[in-house]
Amino acid sequence: MSTRPTIEDARAALQTHFGYPDFRPGQARAVGAVLDGRDTLVILPTGGGKSICYQIPALLLPGLTVVVSPLISLMKDQVDALTARGLPAAFVNSTLSSGEVSDRLARAARGKIKLLYVAPERFDFANTAERIAKMGVSLLALDEAHCISEWGHDFRPSYLRMAQVRERLGNPPVVALTATATPEVRKDIARQLRLREPETVITGFDRVNLRYHVIPTRSDDEKDAALVRAVREAEGLAVVYASTRRAVERVARVLEKARIPSVAYHAGLDDRHRKDVQEAFMREDVRAIVATNAFGMGIDKPNVRLVIHHAMPGTLEAYYQEAGRAGRDGLPSDCVLLHSFPDRFTHEFFIKGAYPERAVVERVYNAISRDADANGKLEDLDPERLALRAAGKTSPREVESVLRILVAAGAVLRESESQSRVHLRLLATADRIKR
Repeated sequence: MSTRPTIEDARAALQTHFGYPDFRPGQARAVGAVLDGRDTLVILPTGGGKSICYQIPALLLPGLTVVVSPLISLMKDQVDALTARGLPAAFVNSTLSSGEVSDRLARAARGKIKLLYVAPERFDFANTAERIAKMGVSLLALDEAHCISEWGHDFRPSYLRMAQVRERLGNPPVVALTATATPEVRKDIARQLRLREPETVITGFDRVNLRYHVIPTRSDDEKDAALVRAVREAEGLAVVYASTRRAVERVARVLEKARIPSVAYHAGLDDRHRKDVQEAFMREDVRAIVATNAFGMGIDKPNVRLVIHHAMPGTLEAYYQEAGRAGRDGLPSDCVLLHSFPDRFTHEFFIKGAYPERAVVERVYNAISRDADANGKLEDLDPERLALRAAGKTSPREVESVLRILVAAGAVLRESESQSRVHLRLLATADRIKR
């Protein structure tokens, strides 16, 4: 019977493969729990070295480590960094052809790959989990685990199926990792993944190399001037967060006008353009990247010296995640929040949309009750139609929030997806699609 690797073996691997003499706070405890085969929940600050907590065990454990990661860019960065160190890693996601996917899975089956990074949606494909299970999975690592929680700020439906995926992979131990998780989110992660008496590793969130500043401004013009000044005075790379796609484009133009080479990044860009923008920033062809929070988890650039929030983020957790992109190399860096009183109105609008007033909930519920048949059934829960039926200036956005509240309370029951009707509109002829 083979003995499990020890924490001393892990320290030796850390020195050999990564050049670090010892683990950072929290890492040793997390690695020890993973090597012992325990389910582990790891909450380390952004830049605190979460990936080491599964990468080192992956090199020491006998089988394959499957890493579920939510962002293609983050996956690619991590695999590139590992392969540059000569470590056997690969990713499988939608950027690859079916031939490339088959080739990588075949290499994993032959034991040529120790770390296989997979997007959560990949397990929705036919027999992916079963095929990987046959390779012998020693560990399932879930990065950005707050995505699993419905309370989290980056909810992904495919993450909710991770407990079933774990079973299909042969029930390997799980390590779930995130930078920020409230007690409620931690509880939800453990419940959703069905973690078995997990070892929970939490270190302090203070990053001593980061300095935080708030600059009060009265208008967008003042904000823009403060932004340009801050980027000019700082050395190195800057990440600027703006609240909407339109704001991102505008702020990027402000920096370009000030002769600060910049690029804009948001979810509205096509995949090719987004990749080009990110690579320009990673290669340091530009000084600054202006982004919505879509850029959040995809950045793994250690020498960002400045993170500026052009507008107040929605939550303190979101601010901590985004500001934490600064100074991941441990060197002094600055986090600047440009504050203007009207910023709060944007968030009040979103809060009102997500948590409608009691009167709105009652109006929508009454509209549903009027339209339902004698058995309480309703064929159509279209938010736009219900908004008109509910009257009182109710918006479709509010109706969607009311439906979520009513479903959660058990007042409305949605039929399962398998009973849903799907309307398909072909954008090309059937013959062309076949070709």
